[in-house]
Amino acid sequence: MIRLSANLGFLWTERSLPEAIHAAARAGFAAVELHWPYDVDPALVRRALDETGLPVLGLNTVRGDVAAGEFGLCALAGREGDAHRAIDQAFDYAAAIGAANVHVMAGKASGDGARRIFVENLRHASRVGKEKGVSVLIEPLNTRDVPGYFLTDAETARAIIDETGCDNIRIMYDCYHMAIMGADLVSGIQRHLPAIGHVQFAAVPDRGEPDRGEVDYARLLPAIVEQGYAGFLGAEYKPRDGSTDAGLGWLADFRRRWRSEDGTEAAS
Repeated sequence: MIRLSANLGFLWTERSLPEAIHAAARAGFAAVELHWPYDVDPALVRRALDETGLPVLGLNTVRGDVAAGEFGLCALAGREGDAHRAIDQAFDYAAAIGAANVHVMAGKASGDGARRIFVENLRHASRVGKEKGVSVLIEPLNTRDVPGYFLTDAETARAIIDETGCDNIRIMYDCYHMAIMGADLVSGIQRHLPAIGHVQFAAVPDRGEPDRGEVDYARLLPAIVEQGYAGFLGAEYKPRDGSTDAGLGWLADFRRRWRSEDGTEAAS
């Protein structure tokens, strides 16, 4: 079963978050995921989720000082207190809205010291997550979009998870980021599948709707499911003309192609 989720960090951003959740349901998505929803009352988000029946898959820890270029706090030396507060905030919000995961953002850092800090902060996140019933995700990002980001490949992500010794931390494998970094997506997902907690996708290289570019997602997404991935596939793309609704033709096209090629059942 192919189950697609809508990432509301990029989709329907002209609407309030509760309205965007309803828009995703009307479009036929089977779940939603968020970026940084903290300025919205979680009770309003939870109400929209209850009204639509959509699960929410996750949200991110805060970026930090965005004006200063920060993009996560959890591998930054001297910011351990800020990182713990960001983690606690994210898990509190996730629990309030019923989110399944929190993506713990490493930030822009490098070296063994940053790795040690990230591992310790992930252990804290793991403990908080177990208390709240919410799992932990870490995501490798590409260096073109986020120069200097600490985590840039799935191999390192998996090694860090092993180093933490925690059983509730998984990789968020974003096909767009990994393709920009030169990864072979089919073999990469197959190799790391036991450690993958969520998969995302967008066109390569422009991060637009997934119906054009270097990756044939209409073929790749069923292949990911066939490998044994049982989770949702997250549409985390930036609409090319700024309108989510105007660009949703790919969804119907993918459904038709899946039905015509192999009869794959899709719940978008």
